[in-house]
Amino acid sequence: MEKPISNAEFEVMDVLWAQSPLAASDVAARISDKTNWSDKTVKTLLARLVEKGALGHRSEGRRYIYRPLITRAEYAAGETETLADKLFGGRAAPLVAHLADARGLSADDIDELETILTELKRERD
Repeated sequence: MEKPISNAEFEVMDVLWAQSPLAASDVAARISDKTNWSDKTVKTLLARLVEKGALGHRSEGRRYIYRPLITRAEYAAGETETLADKLFGGRAAPLVAHLADARGLSADDIDELETILTELKRERD
């Protein structure tokens, strides 16, 4: 995906990652508790996401049914890479250190990171 997803578009993707396929009206209904967007706004965001290659759609009668073409994990990987490149010269360690300083790490977070690092070391050996 070449063009970035805006914050508003992300809200739509979040709905479709949780459940899909959905019609525009279903997306609008599920997003209404977070936003006060009209159906027209949601349809505009859906059209933009289709244009960007993040969503696919099919015709079902007089309406379109939408589904993600990228997974949340694929999107997260791309965004993480962009952030690491932009702010930390592409390096992961300073990114993790910054997150740890800014957000703090629970004991569970530290255990999980240790497990990840152990597995990564084992894969490299």
